[in-house]
Amino acid sequence: MALNYRAPKGMKDNVGSQQEELEEIFRLSSDLFRLHGYMMISTPILEPAGLFTRTIGEASDIVKKEMYSFEDRGGEVLALRPEGTAPIMRAYLEGGLKSRGLPQKLFYYGPMFRRERPQAGRYRQFHQVGAEVLGSDSPLADAEIISISAKLFGALGVQDYTLLLNSLGCRKCQKDYLAILCPYLEEVKEDLCEQCLVRARQSPLRIFDCKEASCQDALSHAPMIVDFLCEGCGRHFSELQEYLDLMGINYRVEPLLARGLDYYSRTAFEYQFDELGAKSTVSAGGRYDYLAEELGGSPTPGVGFSLGVERLLILLRSRGKTPLKAYGLDVYVAPASASYKKAALLILERLRSAKIRSDTDFLDRSLKAQMRAADRLGAKLVLIVGEEERQRNVVVLRDLAGKKQWEIPVEDIEREVNNFLERKRVDDGDG
Repeated sequence: MALNYRAPKGMKDNVGSQQEELEEIFRLSSDLFRLHGYMMISTPILEPAGLFTRTIGEASDIVKKEMYSFEDRGGEVLALRPEGTAPIMRAYLEGGLKSRGLPQKLFYYGPMFRRERPQAGRYRQFHQVGAEVLGSDSPLADAEIISISAKLFGALGVQDYTLLLNSLGCRKCQKDYLAILCPYLEEVKEDLCEQCLVRARQSPLRIFDCKEASCQDALSHAPMIVDFLCEGCGRHFSELQEYLDLMGINYRVEPLLARGLDYYSRTAFEYQFDELGAKSTVSAGGRYDYLAEELGGSPTPGVGFSLGVERLLILLRSRGKTPLKAYGLDVYVAPASASYKKAALLILERLRSAKIRSDTDFLDRSLKAQMRAADRLGAKLVLIVGEEERQRNVVVLRDLAGKKQWEIPVEDIEREVNNFLERKRVDDGDG
């Protein structure tokens, strides 16, 4: 029988360990953000579509091809958020967060939406973690933002990344640079793809974000914006590199590096991993000192980054790593027959009150079938409640991994279970 409904193309359900992996990345990231003094922010999944067309750029692939937008019943054009920075700046301006003191250091995580062509690690609903520093133009803020990804990768045991770094300059730098770049693009236009021809007219800096081989070859001899930085932008870029050197973060200055959104200025960076192929970027970001003005606010410098969680999980799995520790049950309470379900329930409630992860049978299965269920659920122990044991006021503990079992007094259940779990943590190297 065919199903009447399926998940939309490019979107998927996350069940059990799949969702737990996402949540573990969120937990590790939020611990790291809080360690650096960041405060969590949550913005609506729906935003005015103009927020993105104005800030990302109408010529961008995101706005032209990928953004989910629609007119609601009240005639307002809304969009599912394709990225997190513009909504956070909108929330900063709308909520008057400046009055709380500067800088405002904010972090977020949650789903984003882009109608991309589904492929490995690229979903139409995907998840990002990210952070923003609003109200500071110091290169020290850039260095901290860049360092957070490095620390997260280090905590996950994937430190052999390539960190690419560039400066896109300020408005003055970009004006001087475009006066040289645009004539060059006209000379090589025969070698540019159709999208880059549009970019060359509407947003020339974004042309460097193209991954087409012919375009990259054509741009390999293009003038570089780092050669056109004004004194202030040059000093900012030099100080940023000094801070990164001091923090022991390896990087490579890549003059061709650009970002695919219109609101970037000065710092741009990407963390890349070779084994992910053409879509090798896992974390990226930069500075966006003009974004607040684009939204009608007062000038507010900002810098931030976002990290693709699904891309990170693909990287971890390719290396045989997982962000998860053992999340199976601690104890499975198995009544020997249905007549002992009430006794099993009382024990189950005691275990849960003691913060011991536990479950029991809901299908009136045989003891043998319950053992299989306990193993499937990753239980470390099975606690058996039977007639003989009830008469002697004891229960049986069975170590599924060690294939051993022993009796313990009913009144000592919590203590004995916790002692076993602590010994196991030590033996497994988690203690």
